[in-house]
Amino acid sequence: MARAISKILKKNKKIAVSGRLWIECDGNRFFGPGPLELLERIEKTGSINQAAKEMKMSYKKAWEIINTLNEHSAKPLVTTQTGGTKGGGSLISDEAKELIAYYGALRERFKKFMEKETDRMNS
Repeated sequence: MARAISKILKKNKKIAVSGRLWIECDGNRFFGPGPLELLERIEKTGSINQAAKEMKMSYKKAWEIINTLNEHSAKPLVTTQTGGTKGGGSLISDEAKELIAYYGALRERFKKFMEKETDRMNS
């Protein structure tokens, strides 16, 4: 094995392993922090438009993300309803809720991995 990284880097420097995590589909980013936040805000507000506004995102961009999510899912992750007393709205599916939970657990495992590698680098 190569020399310990701690012998290569300068002493008395705070070294940390860092990274971003997303899920890819056919080599393209499919799910990560942005789509996660959008789904969570749609669930909270019941509205794609309101969720996009809260994120300072255009309605068109929010729909692009939703279309990509739905395109790569066996079942739609976001559905819309028209009419009604409140003028319709949007819902996230049970599958979307499962994806949110899976991604949260994945982020925790990724965080632990980065912490472990940071500890190794600093020892």
